[in-house]
Amino acid sequence: MPGKAAEGKPQSAAGKPESQTALVRRARRINRELAEVYPYAHPELDFENPFQLLVATVLSAQTTDLRVNQTTPTLFAKYPTPEDLAAANPEEVEEILRPCGFFRAKTKSVIGLSKGLVEEFGGEVPGRLEDLVRLPGVGRKTAFVVLGNAFGRPGITVDTHFQRLVRRWRWTAETDPDKIEAAVGALFPKSDWTDLSHHVIWHGRRICHARKPACGACPIAPLCPAYGEGETDPEKAKKLLKYEKGGFPGQRLNPPQAYLDAGGRPAPPLGGVSGT
Repeated sequence: MPGKAAEGKPQSAAGKPESQTALVRRARRINRELAEVYPYAHPELDFENPFQLLVATVLSAQTTDLRVNQTTPTLFAKYPTPEDLAAANPEEVEEILRPCGFFRAKTKSVIGLSKGLVEEFGGEVPGRLEDLVRLPGVGRKTAFVVLGNAFGRPGITVDTHFQRLVRRWRWTAETDPDKIEAAVGALFPKSDWTDLSHHVIWHGRRICHARKPACGACPIAPLCPAYGEGETDPEKAKKLLKYEKGGFPGQRLNPPQAYLDAGGRPAPPLGGVSGT
């Protein structure tokens, strides 16, 4: 479990404005603290190759990674390559993707991006941002997920959790994802970007929730200007924790061994039941 939050006001909640130097130091310290809490942080979409990660990331829009992970085994068993999915019957793909929501639009995107891969890139997922964003349904966020986790190229993934937390932490006041990406990227070395994204997103899913952040169980409470927006009582805050820190399975059906070694548990398959 995360350590007990330090008492008193967060350092950044002092009266005077925070200098850029102080902001950089605080931001990097937050990332270091989160790296200790989530040393096994990883992408929470199941994938075995760049194509699977690309498709899964597109499917993850407006749904949970868990639901995508429960759906993609059937999809990839039937359509294992871009060539297979490019030639698929849309109605059959729609039926498979129905649990993910917006299944008609997502079917159009994954078939379209598969056709793009076949026609423009020889059936291979390109490793360049400018090429990835040319594919149907692929924006910068999706591209950075693929580049960072399938190709090892640094990128910042600005999803809803990331946007919420960096504003709570006053790393930036921007609301546009591209501007958030630029502002936060300027606070960290480029080599930190991918792991930073994992740390922030994991914290947003597990502790710093949108409606009821578990402030009393947060390991970075002394560094957070928004401390007190959520439950500050440590015992009550513990009950708000989600996923492995609350005793529940995580998002992946097939998580990395490091996650299992740390006490995390795999998610159940679609229709499966997992005790808590």
